[in-house]
Amino acid sequence: MLACVAVLVSLGTAAQQPRFSSNTLGVRVDVLVTKGNRYVSALTAADFELRDNGVLQQVDVIDPNDVPLNAVLALDVSASTAGQRLSDLITASHTLLDGLRPADRAALTMFNHAVTPRVPLTGNVSTIKAALSAIEPSGDTAVMDGLYAALMTTQAEAGRSLVIVCSDGRDTASWLDPDEVLEGAKRSNAVIYAVAAGRARRWEALKSLTDATGGYTIEIESSKDLAGEFRKILEDFRSRYILTFVPRGVAEGGFHRLDVRVRRDGLTVKARPGYIGTARVAR
Repeated sequence: MLACVAVLVSLGTAAQQPRFSSNTLGVRVDVLVTKGNRYVSALTAADFELRDNGVLQQVDVIDPNDVPLNAVLALDVSASTAGQRLSDLITASHTLLDGLRPADRAALTMFNHAVTPRVPLTGNVSTIKAALSAIEPSGDTAVMDGLYAALMTTQAEAGRSLVIVCSDGRDTASWLDPDEVLEGAKRSNAVIYAVAAGRARRWEALKSLTDATGGYTIEIESSKDLAGEFRKILEDFRSRYILTFVPRGVAEGGFHRLDVRVRRDGLTVKARPGYIGTARVAR
């Protein structure tokens, strides 16, 4: 089934759950700034205004080129992907892999009614290309289980992680429900992009994931559009700013509402609307 979700993620390890960084090292927020259809570059920390639960924070900007990318492909290999759809999906995956830089890594997770973490994070993308060529579609579709497994692939890994999950229909076989996966995404440093075809289009579960993590839902008419969308997702991701801050004047635990703005007119800002903080345990 062919809907694609891209996820930018960095996961913690507490209770085997993804966790958004909110300790003394600070919170990291990926922010996309555009003007019309153009990416806006050359902004500095002084250009941004970030509030955590309404409290203005002091932010720093990290150059995204200094932070390697973990690209995790989570691909639907159910029966509906057979034929041209699979061919287009493999081509799109190659497009993404070929766009990675030497310091980047990639991984592959496949799912139908079961989830198979096929290739762990590696700098050798040829192993992933070999696994892609061996796909034999069959069975039903466990989108939420596949997405969650992809998130867990990058647990405790350094760098920024882009996860691309693909399906052309809605979930028919997952053990996890969308709310559980959404909670995991909120606890991660994840930006999710969804590219949906077929019945996956206008699927609220995907839109909720993208909205909660500062990403986008992209709907396509045909699998031939996948390669172009994968290429744009990577470009979009690399164009994001990385803001960091140490929360001050707010409680540590619970959900923190984020409001990120740019002190310039005519610009559009896309960032996650919040994160779940982890309170320190008294010793």
